[in-house]
Amino acid sequence: MQTGNNPNRQLPMLTGRVNAPEINTPHGWLNTGRPYTLKDFRGKLVLLDFWTYGCINCQHLLPDIKRLEQEYAQELVVIGVHSAKFAAEKHSEAIRQAILKFGITHPVVNDADSAVWKQYAVRAWPTVVLIDPNGKVVGQRSGEGIYDEIKPHLDQLIHTFQHQLDRTPFPVQLETASTEVLRFPSKLIADSNTNHLYVADSGNHRILELDTSGQVRTVIGTGRQSFSDGDFAQATFNEPHGLALHNGFLYIADTQNNALRGVNLQTQQVTTVAGTGELSYYFFEDKWGEPVLPNSPWDLAVHQDQLYVASAGNHQILRFDLATQQLYRFAGTGREALADGPFAQAAFSQPSGLALANNTLYVADPEASAVRALDLANGTVATLMGWGLFDFGDVDGTFDEAFLQHPLGLAAHGNLLYLADTYNGKIKVLDLAQKRITTLLAGLQEPAGLLVHQGYLWFTNTNAHQLCKLHLETKALEVVAVRF
Repeated sequence: MQTGNNPNRQLPMLTGRVNAPEINTPHGWLNTGRPYTLKDFRGKLVLLDFWTYGCINCQHLLPDIKRLEQEYAQELVVIGVHSAKFAAEKHSEAIRQAILKFGITHPVVNDADSAVWKQYAVRAWPTVVLIDPNGKVVGQRSGEGIYDEIKPHLDQLIHTFQHQLDRTPFPVQLETASTEVLRFPSKLIADSNTNHLYVADSGNHRILELDTSGQVRTVIGTGRQSFSDGDFAQATFNEPHGLALHNGFLYIADTQNNALRGVNLQTQQVTTVAGTGELSYYFFEDKWGEPVLPNSPWDLAVHQDQLYVASAGNHQILRFDLATQQLYRFAGTGREALADGPFAQAAFSQPSGLALANNTLYVADPEASAVRALDLANGTVATLMGWGLFDFGDVDGTFDEAFLQHPLGLAAHGNLLYLADTYNGKIKVLDLAQKRITTLLAGLQEPAGLLVHQGYLWFTNTNAHQLCKLHLETKALEVVAVRF
């Protein structure tokens, strides 16, 4: 339903009928200095956003929510109801880090036991619920792309309650951000020609080139959250993650811009090689053999003039032909599931980490807490470990008895795979010959990127805003002091 722009048009009356269930919980609030009950929001339009921070669809919803918050700053209060999927997501400190990572500026209540979720009969992430100024539910909707649907309802409610609305801006007390050089660092790679590292400084929306002592040599991007090409001092990104090098070019998975960027390291120019910024979806038989657009690309890997892309937002692996500069579907139906078989029939669950070894593309598949293997010669997908979308834990042992929790990163080295078991705060080692997994490091804060380089395992301890390295023989661990 469209409202148009005619100020004289008569809008229908719109009110809710059912009292909205209480949203306060014993688990606390964030982005605010105190707890609230729904009565505190009388006179305001309230939009509840039921989310869980690891969910890519919840992340996709945030720009629409931000836009509504800005356009209805006087009348609307958005409240994030964080109803966790994974055990690690239940902790307020982890939610606080996610709030900072995603730039969320509205109050968030921790619904760790999903009591509010159940009271509102929510069944999917994300779901929004609109509440009128009298505290009654107007409607509920699941999925992405809410702006065009919610906006006319807000206009109608403002018309209906024009004499009752409290237009005083609602106060917030934002969480404090890190002051480290790195902010939520993600993926990293090494340049074999210089032995320098490239690190996706995702929270600062830029790429850093470092020497192995941690000295910053080059900054790619202004650090402003945007989407523009140009030289290193002009280009902008939006939460970049995956990186890959090929023939003098650095390729970047510009995740929240839904784009692949190409960096000519000689001319120091950044261009967009795939993607327009829009969220594009392809399912089952759609667009096989035709150019497509990336959807929240999260990691990259190069093999034989092909750049493989973990397209997390559409649960697929894509293939970017480096010769033709065209992007194609490669594996995955587009449905979120854990299904093996031929590339066109297999299904993934938010693929976010890639590693290549012996003509096999390994995939960290976090929403299924799984590790997958794509046989590039035979065209088939197999699951090394993982059981399903709601089967997770922290169990080492043989592949068929182990459990993970939302792994995001992989690095191949010989017959081993190093794994960032992200929500367990661990780095683990998969012995591909013995088909066993063991814990190498514990006590980390959502590690995300891994790299084997010069006898060290380098990794990003993301929520601690650190770059670390572990000597693979002595097991000496060091936090690298990144500095300008």
